[in-house]
Amino acid sequence: MLATQVVFGIYLKLHLEKGIHFHIRRYTLIAHGVVGKALPVVSWVQMLFGAITALGFCRRDHLGQCLAHFIMGSSFIAYGIVLTVLLLVGQGWLRRTGRSQEFFDSLLISAWGCVNTFTEHRWGQNWSNTDYQHTSMGIVWWCAGLLGIWLSRTRSGRPQRNLMPAIVIFLTGWAMGSHPQHLMVSTKIHATFGYTLMAAGLTRIVEISFVLRDRNSIDKRHAEESNSFQFLTPFLLYASGFLFMGATEEQMAILAENEMSHVSYILVLYSIAFLLFLFVCMLLNMYANFAWPLDNPNSPLALKKDDRENGVIGNGMAGSLHLQVRDRDRRMKDAEEFELEGLMSDDEGEPGPDLLDIPASMEGRKETHHL
Repeated sequence: MLATQVVFGIYLKLHLEKGIHFHIRRYTLIAHGVVGKALPVVSWVQMLFGAITALGFCRRDHLGQCLAHFIMGSSFIAYGIVLTVLLLVGQGWLRRTGRSQEFFDSLLISAWGCVNTFTEHRWGQNWSNTDYQHTSMGIVWWCAGLLGIWLSRTRSGRPQRNLMPAIVIFLTGWAMGSHPQHLMVSTKIHATFGYTLMAAGLTRIVEISFVLRDRNSIDKRHAEESNSFQFLTPFLLYASGFLFMGATEEQMAILAENEMSHVSYILVLYSIAFLLFLFVCMLLNMYANFAWPLDNPNSPLALKKDDRENGVIGNGMAGSLHLQVRDRDRRMKDAEEFELEGLMSDDEGEPGPDLLDIPASMEGRKETHHL
């Protein structure tokens, strides 16, 4: 796939648009986009398969719970990456769709809930407490997802923010953190995972209700502006995904055999979440720098001329571009105005003694001259 993507990129860079190349370029552009979007997903799956194969996990009776942990954990990480993309470079695309972000979140939650409702129980066998819990969780997802879809638009058809996806995240963390476990270390790690996911839901609620106040972004003029609080939800989703992927039965058995503390293990997983968050921000920064150069006046991240003159400092890319407008001419002009104002204030003061002590003969001579 990587070689194919490179070939597509080289062909598109040649800008061959005459004759038959006009039709070939159109389909090549579509294929280039599809392969480029699929490449991160395929790479992630390949890395997971490599780690699972190298460690000998997910075999025999462990296959079902192993798939559940890795698929669900990967979905939390993917959701965090999507939130990061929308936060840093995706507000323009979101406005063009005419939908609120919660519409797409609720749509995916509904689809995932329908799948979980009918796949978590092995039909033909007796129901267990785990089956009840997983199936009821799927029911909550599609019910809340349908409500979120309905609330994502006003009566006039305008997009509207809502809290249903955040509430689903919170309930999912509470439910999954309460799963009964066979090992104490597994119980503590699952509890930490639940608390982390609940925190992600709470921070999302605070972000929409109090930070953004039901808007899509902090600043309407600069859609990529963001508040530091908005980074909490994506990071907590990264961390919860790694915690859940690292809590399989085989991994917990290895921790128990080596008498490793759950605190050390959780800190390692949080460290990986930090690194992935950094990597995603770096890639988005690189993409924005090449796609929307700041010196391009048509760039959505470039400041308008009036904003530069008014001293508006853009924080586009939500802190990753660190755009700082240093207008030296303006600062020099301000300094000159300050010095000129000081000189004018000195001139407008009380007249000196040499002006007051003008001889009368000089005044008379001046009046005679005017006459």
